[in-house]
Formats: sequence, structure tokens, C-alpha cells
Amino acid sequence: MISIHNLSFGYKKNKPIFENLNLHLESGSIYGLLGKNGAGKSTLLYNMMGLVFPDSGSIDILGYEPKSRKPSFLSEVFFVPDEFTLPAISVQKYLQLYTPFYPNFSETDFYNYLIEFEISEEAKLNGMSHGEQKKMLIAFGLATNSRLMLMDEPTNGLDIPSKSKFRKLVASYISDEKLVIISTHQVRDLDNLIDQVIILKDNEVILKSSIEEISRKLSFGVFENKSSDVLFGEETIGGKLGVVKNKTNDESKVNIEHLFGAAMNEPKVIKEIFNK
Repeated sequence: MISIHNLSFGYKKNKPIFENLNLHLESGSIYGLLGKNGAGKSTLLYNMMGLVFPDSGSIDILGYEPKSRKPSFLSEVFFVPDEFTLPAISVQKYLQLYTPFYPNFSETDFYNYLIEFEISEEAKLNGMSHGEQKKMLIAFGLATNSRLMLMDEPTNGLDIPSKSKFRKLVASYISDEKLVIISTHQVRDLDNLIDQVIILKDNEVILKSSIEEISRKLSFGVFENKSSDVLFGEETIGGKLGVVKNKTNDESKVNIEHLFGAAMNEPKVIKEIFNK
């Protein structure tokens, strides 16, 4: 689905965001793209969409080079950006204008998503709050049935019930032919949704792994304060709640927030564990 080879990119000379980045992603999964602010999460998505061009290296998505922006490529991908401006028109007019670009668009699915998000199909886009506009855009994106869905901070502006509905709808969207990448710094919002994790730090990918593999190689729980193996921990009455290397082969539920903390604290150790 996506093959990135030796990607280098920077907005300014001598200030690269990526250097020789390599990434291969298969369809049938929901990837969580994690990293601190400024780590390049949004920039990586922009490169995938062809909104910015690599300084060197190559990107292949569905057999297309994104920077060519061919209509046949754009009809198979959809991008929900963090920041956007919608036209001052009605929801129905928006459909009339934009659905012709997506041959697999389903109006039935779209109106069902609106009902789920409690958005009126009669509403005017400029009369909506930012959160309502984002829910409308997410609903439209899912209804395109695009093979590649890119989302940049999609839960920003959503209340807690809407975040739950978002996870439900995205989980129902995925299939063997589709790929979803969700970039976020609100890692708790991805609990029980993603099945693959990508973590960016210092111009590179320090972790790309399935939740299943992470559960095999790391243990999540409460550990004694004196333990020197804790890769990331939060102090509690009973000890450190956090992450250690899995030495017992007993699987535990992955805590994405603690996984991210471990990757930020001990990037070299994390890379060694998952590159074996």
C-alpha cells in the first residue's frame, strides 16, 4: 500500500525534519502515528498526500507518486487535516460539489454517520462549531470509502462522547483493502482502536510494530520502585505504573500512553528490543 524509501524533507535548508526515513505499511490496519509536537507527524502526512514534496527519496502509494497529484490517486485517498476551513454552504451543497471526485462515495453511509454524530443534514457549515465541522468532515471522509484515510489530530475539538463514536466508526470502516493512519498527540484517544503503532523521534522512526508484538515484548502494569528495568513509570502507592521488558512471556494490555513515554525516555532501548 505505502512504500517510503530514504525520504528526506525539511522546510528550511540544513534543518531536516526527516533524513533517509524508510517505512512500509500494508492495508488492513489502523496505524497510530505518534510523536511529540514538532516531530514531523503532520509533515509526513503532507508528503503522503503530495501537499509537500520530498527533498530526496521516494514515496509510492497504491502505485502512484503522491506529488504527481493524479485524479486517479486523489480519488483513492482522503485527508482530514487538523486545521481546515469549510465553505459557507449547506451540508447538502457540500455533497453536491465534492462527491463526484470519489467514485465509491456512499450517501447512505454519510447520512448514517451524521446521525451517529448528531449533525443535522440541513445545517449550514459556517453555522457549526469547530467540533461539529470536524465531525462532518470525518463523516464525509469515511463515506468516500477511500482505500487510504489519513487523519491529523482528528479528535481535537471533539467531546468525550464524540471521541467514543469516532473510534466506533473508524473501527467499522477498516477492511482488508483499506488503510487508516491517525496522527495524534492525544494517545489515550486511540486506545482499543489501533492495531499498529508508529513513533517518530529525532528525524526517524524509532518504533513500528503491531499491538500484538508490543504485548509480547513489553510488560505493562505496576512494578516495584526499586526495579531498574522500568522504561517508563508513574509513581503510585503500590509502585511504578509503567513499562518494562517482558521477561516472562506473559502478555499484558498495552497502555499506549506509557508505551509512548517509554519510547521518548529510552529510544535506544526500544529500538534494540524491536529490531531484534
